[in-house]
Parts: sequence; C-alpha cells; structure tokens
Amino acid sequence: MEFGAMSRLIVISNRVSAGGGAQGGLAVALSAALREHGGIWFGWSGNEIAEFTGHINFERIDGVTTATVDLEEQDIDEYYNGYANRTLWPLFHYRIDLAEYERSFAGGYQRANERFADTVLPLIEPDDLVWVQDYHMFPLGRELRERGLANRIGFFLHIPWPPRRLLATLPEARQLVEGLLSYDLIGFHTDEWLQSFCDYVRDELGGTQDADNVLTACGRTVRLIACPVGIDAAEFAALAASDKAHATHLRVRESAVGRTLIVGVDRLDYSKGLEERFRGYERFLTEHPGERKEVVLLQIAPPSRGSVDSYQRIRSTLEGLAGRINGAHAALDWVPIRYVNQGYPRDMLAGVYRASKVGLVTPLRDGMNLVAKEYVAAQDPEDPGVLILSRFAGAAEEMTDALLVNPHSAEEISDALQRALAMPLAERTERWRRLMQNVAEKDVMWWLKRFTDALQDVVPAGPSR
Repeated sequence: MEFGAMSRLIVISNRVSAGGGAQGGLAVALSAALREHGGIWFGWSGNEIAEFTGHINFERIDGVTTATVDLEEQDIDEYYNGYANRTLWPLFHYRIDLAEYERSFAGGYQRANERFADTVLPLIEPDDLVWVQDYHMFPLGRELRERGLANRIGFFLHIPWPPRRLLATLPEARQLVEGLLSYDLIGFHTDEWLQSFCDYVRDELGGTQDADNVLTACGRTVRLIACPVGIDAAEFAALAASDKAHATHLRVRESAVGRTLIVGVDRLDYSKGLEERFRGYERFLTEHPGERKEVVLLQIAPPSRGSVDSYQRIRSTLEGLAGRINGAHAALDWVPIRYVNQGYPRDMLAGVYRASKVGLVTPLRDGMNLVAKEYVAAQDPEDPGVLILSRFAGAAEEMTDALLVNPHSAEEISDALQRALAMPLAERTERWRRLMQNVAEKDVMWWLKRFTDALQDVVPAGPSR
C-alpha cells in the first residue's frame, strides 16, 4: 500500500475498535493501516453524556491513535437506535415491513453527523486520506465538504444497497443519495449493490455512468468500486490450530457423542434467517428419519441491539421455535438443536468451526458475511467440512463452490443438508481447496489495499460550492 509521502489515514466509523483480543478482521486491517501510515481512528465512544460538548477522548492503543466523542441520550435514541438501526438497517436488508420512518429519527441522524463533522474537522491535515465507514455516516462527506474540506474522501458501505423502488420508500432517499455524491470514491462489496446505487442515481437524479463506473450527477463526479471485504485468512487458520481451538474442538466433538455437528454462528438479527434455518433443519429431520439422531445443530446467536423491539421479538420467536422442534423430535439421549445465546472468543469459534462437518450460513440478505469465510479458513485440509451458503449473501458472488441455497426455502435447506452430509471426501476437499484459495487471495489486507489505492488515485472533488 503506497500512500503519498505525507498522507495519513483518517478512519471514521460509528464505533472505534483498535486494540483488544476480540478484534474482527476489519478492525485488525484498519489498525494495521493506521500503524503503518499514521493517522487517527475517529468515532463515537459508545458512552452517553448529559449534554454534547464535542470533547474528544484521545487514546493510543497498540500504536493506533483513537479519537472518540460521547453522545447525549437524544442523539443515541434518534441517530443510533432510531435512524441507523430502525430505519436504515431494515430497509437496506429488504425488510420494508420493519422499517420505521420517524421525522425525529432523520433529524437526529443529521444532527449527529453534523456534530461528528464539526468535531473531526480540526483533526484532519491537508494531505490526509479520509475514509468513512458504513451506513451510520452517509451524510458525513457532504457535511465535511460544506465546512471546506478539500481532501480525498472515500466511503465504504458494509451492508447491501437496496433496489431503487425499495429505497424510494425512504422519505429522505434523494437527500441521502445526493449527499453521497460528495465523496470521491464509494465502495460496495458486490457489483449487485454497486449497480443498485447506479440505478437510483441514473433514474432518480438523471446521472450518467461510464464504463469505469464513474458516476456524474448533480454537478459532481464520484468513482464507484466493487471491493469485497475478506478476513485475515492466515491469522484465522493459525487460530484454528491453536491450543484453545484444539481444546474447544475436542470438547465439542466429545459432547456430540459421535454425532455429526452442524454449526451456525450469527448475531441475533432478523436479516440472518435464523427462523427459516430452523424450519429447514426441521424439514430435514422430518424427511430423513433414519438420520435424525445422527446429527446435532449447534446455533450460536449472541444477542444484539436488545433495546430495539424487533430484536426482542426475534429472540422470543427463536426460543419458542427451538423448544418446539426439540420437543417434537428429541429422544432421551439426543436433542436436535443446541441454541446458545452468548458470544465466544474467536479462537474458540475457530475450534467449533473445525469440529463441524457442515457450516450453515443462510442469511436472508447480507452485505458480505465473514462467518462463511472464517468457516472455510478453520477447516482441516485433510478432512474439510461443507459450507452451505445463502444465495443472498454478498459472499455468494465469490464463494460459488459452497452449496448455494435459497434461505426462504425449507426444502432447499433440507436438500443441501442431505447432500453435504453424504458428500464424499474427494468432493469436499476439492470444493474446500477452491474456496480457501479465494479466501486467502482476497483477504482483508487485499481489500484494504484495493480501496486505499483507488482513493489515492482519484482527483479530489473539493469542497461544495
């Protein structure tokens, strides 16, 4: 990665995650870039304050400088719990039935982004590259431009971009998209999400798109890039071979008492398709009574966003569904679903993945899904498991050697489980080898370099006029 001689990197995201033992691959990559090139990781501290002051908390963690601000209760309610997680998140995951359109949410979202812009602006030097992350920060580029920032500013969206007609249900859709045109470079995980964005700009804003995915609209020009995020594949494979992973592997296998383990690991969220997954597994148990007691589904689903009603509902629904399936199918010495509502460290998860003959990754809609890549990286090359993957995860565009399924179809999930459990070693090994090659080549550092190289190459648009 070659930045300009004086370029630092300014990463801006809702939450800051430098340092600590439970970091995911994205935090590891961004921290590595900041250590190499200098700069600052800026965002919300996660803390609440009585009244917003703009005071910045600076820390130096593992060689990375972080700068965080506290938000007041109204900002957290309207910007984070409200617009980000009750309006944008469901809508962008195609759940228009769950999206809540409240004017106060939109106002709080805009206000929080203005506060972020005011606070971070004095920290940015003239040659810095500014990289904004995800749907919490859509308006930030425009706010920085309006305050006179002329630097190169990039934006990466970690969730899907919805089709034009779906996005049109958002009252602020046009304003939101026009604001995104203030960035110099916008990244998406897949070409599908990129083209959905282009469709809206072309059809609603009269924009034009050239062969190099440069969009021109509303007097501005922005380059688009499809750039799928990866994991630190080598690090995760090493985790899978660690003592902690090995101990977890043995413990999980022993607890299965010779039965074949199927694993799902997902944050408790309606986009992950957990209810549909349970119904697909139930269908498998019903259709293959001879194999029923030979398998166990271990579903790890740590809760998230517990203060949002829709998350409380999904937890209640899943607990009821798991109980019903277990009640209908269990025997004295066997329970078909182990449903666990807590998270585990990454080295323990690597051991769980390696102990499982099938990885069940079936979101209804997902920007990427890194669990699919972690499952592949954790496998024993001599005896790898089989990945069953939703067609509607961004990862499906790359991971075509998985068994791809429609997560809405219990029948397809059941058929894929039967196929995966019966798959001969030679086919499992060949599929895994091709999947692992992609996971290793397009890892998180590849993603980081591809995006930052593209950002370095753009001609900055300059501040709004």
